[in-house]
Amino acid sequence: MSPSTPPTPSPPAPRLALMLLALLSAFAMSQAFRTVTAILAPSLQADFGLTGQALGAFAGLFGLSFGVAQLLMGIGVDVYGLRRTVLAAFSLAIAGSALSALAPSYGWLMAGQLLIGVGCSPAFLASTLFVARHFPAERFAFFSGMSMGVGGLGLIFTGTPLAWVVQHWGWRVGYGVLTGLSLAAWLLVWRVVHEPPAAYAPARAAGEREGWLQALSRMGALLAVPHTWGILVLGMSCYAAFLSLRGLWLGPLLIERFGFTLVGSGNVALVLSLIALFTPAAFGRMDPGVRRRRAWIARASTLMAAFFVALALLPGVAAAVATIVLMGLLSGYGVLQYADVRASYPPELTGRALSLFTMAMFLGVALMQWFTGIVAAWAGAQGWEPYRAVMLAIAAWLALASLAFRRLPASPLLGAGR
Repeated sequence: MSPSTPPTPSPPAPRLALMLLALLSAFAMSQAFRTVTAILAPSLQADFGLTGQALGAFAGLFGLSFGVAQLLMGIGVDVYGLRRTVLAAFSLAIAGSALSALAPSYGWLMAGQLLIGVGCSPAFLASTLFVARHFPAERFAFFSGMSMGVGGLGLIFTGTPLAWVVQHWGWRVGYGVLTGLSLAAWLLVWRVVHEPPAAYAPARAAGEREGWLQALSRMGALLAVPHTWGILVLGMSCYAAFLSLRGLWLGPLLIERFGFTLVGSGNVALVLSLIALFTPAAFGRMDPGVRRRRAWIARASTLMAAFFVALALLPGVAAAVATIVLMGLLSGYGVLQYADVRASYPPELTGRALSLFTMAMFLGVALMQWFTGIVAAWAGAQGWEPYRAVMLAIAAWLALASLAFRRLPASPLLGAGR
C-alpha cells in the first residue's frame, strides 16, 4: 500500500468526513463484536457448559481469524479499494452474527465467531488508510485517535445496553441486535463511501497491476527489516492485554470475585467505553513527536503491566474498579504505536507496515485470550483463584514485550531520538 503516493484531488472536506464516519460505523461494530464475550460469557457458560479454556478459545477465535485475514484485506484495499473490500468482507460479519444468534451448539457458535472475525478484519485498516490518504501527515496521530474514539461507540453498546438486553431477553437476542446494527453499518458504507479509483490504485492507473503473490512477497519482505520485530512484539501485546481484560475477563472477574450483577459489570464496561471515546484522541494530541515517541510507548506499556499486577493483588472492590478505570485512561497510548509504525518506514512501505502491524495486533489478541484461558483452567485445577493468575500472566507477558521493544533495534528513520 502506498498511502503517501501523490494523490488525485480529494473530495471536499465535508464529504471526506462523511465517508470516514461511514467507515467508522463498521469499525464500531467490529469493536462491539470483539468485546461482546465479556458480557455474554456467563450466559454462554450456562447454556453450553463452557470451561474457562473453551471460553478463551471462543474469544480468541475472533482475533485469530481477524489477524490472519488482515493480510489479504490489506492487499485487497490496494487492489479493489476500501469500499468494495469492506462491503464484501463485512457481509461475512453479518452472516456470522446471525449464525451465532441461532447457534444450537458450541461448534456453530465458533463458526459464527470465525465469520465475524474475517468480516470485521478490514474495518479499522480501511479507516486508518483513509485518514493516511486524505488527511495531513503531521496530523495522522490526532485523526487516528479521533477515529479510534468514534469507533469506541461500539464498546459503549457492549457495556450496560447489551448487558440489559441479555439480562432481560438472553444472549441470542443480543446477537440479533448486533446483526441489525451491522446491517445498518453495511448499508451506510454502501451508500456513502466512494473513493476516486486513482486514490487506491495508482499503479493500475499507470498500466500496472500487482499480483497477489507479488503483494504477499513484498509484505513478507518487511519481516527482514530489523526494526520490524520490536514493533511487532509490542504490537502483539499492548492491545491484546487490554482487550483480554475488556473483551473477555472483565465480566467474569467482577461477577465471580466481587458479586456484581451482569448489568453491574456492564456499567463498569460502559465506563471503560466512555473513556475509550476520548483517550486515543488525547494521546494523539499529546504525541511528543518522532524522537520521543518510542520512550513514551515503552513507559506506558510498562505502567500498564504494573496495573495488571495491582488488579491481581488488590483485594477491595473499590481499588479494583479504580485500577480498571486507570487502565482505561492509559489504554489510549495505543494510537502512538500506529504513529510510530508510520514514521518507521519510507512512504512506499507505510501502508503495508500498518497492515502487518494490525495483523500482529489481532493475532496477539487471539494468542493471549487463548493462553489466558489455559492459565485460568490450570489455576482452577490447582485450587487457586483463576483471575489472579490470569492478570499476573498478562502482566508478565506485557512487561517482557516492553523490555523487548526497548532492546530491539529502532528504525534509522527515527534519527537519534529513540
